[in-house]
Amino acid sequence: MPSTSIHYTEVSSPIGPLIVAASDSGLCHIEFGRFSDNEADLQKWSDRWFGTTEWEESGSKLTEAQNQLEQYFDGSRTTFDVPLDLRGTPFQVKVWRALTQVPYGQVCSYKDIGRAIQSEKAVRAVGGANNKNPVPIIVPCHRVIGADGSMVGYGGGLDVKTRLLRLEGYPI
Repeated sequence: MPSTSIHYTEVSSPIGPLIVAASDSGLCHIEFGRFSDNEADLQKWSDRWFGTTEWEESGSKLTEAQNQLEQYFDGSRTTFDVPLDLRGTPFQVKVWRALTQVPYGQVCSYKDIGRAIQSEKAVRAVGGANNKNPVPIIVPCHRVIGADGSMVGYGGGLDVKTRLLRLEGYPI
């Protein structure tokens, strides 16, 4: 059943502004940047996965997610427990759920995630799902690095990925 709208707020963070969004069922999207710069892409995404292009600014509905992100950025939170409403293909959702099991301050490879979901040979598909993660930071796709230990792509840019891993104490 589609939501009538997606609720969102803009959050300031040490890595720049973030758009934090939720359906009536839980946190569904985090986007790097400002709403005004991303509105068309966000509406296209929500139309596909929620059947709506309506976005309503509603910080009060996102207070807990905002608080948990602030705690993460100030170093006092290492796990998140806000309800999630992850929308994607069954394979993507499986990958995203596996990402939530990667501990704070640790990294893994796409192959490790593939192994965790019993799809060890689907490294490229795991990478593709990682790239489509709608809730970065909370679903920690920044913790995935190349099998050889190299930094690999990140939706927010490699500089943001590096900053997040350093924040978590990972030696880079």
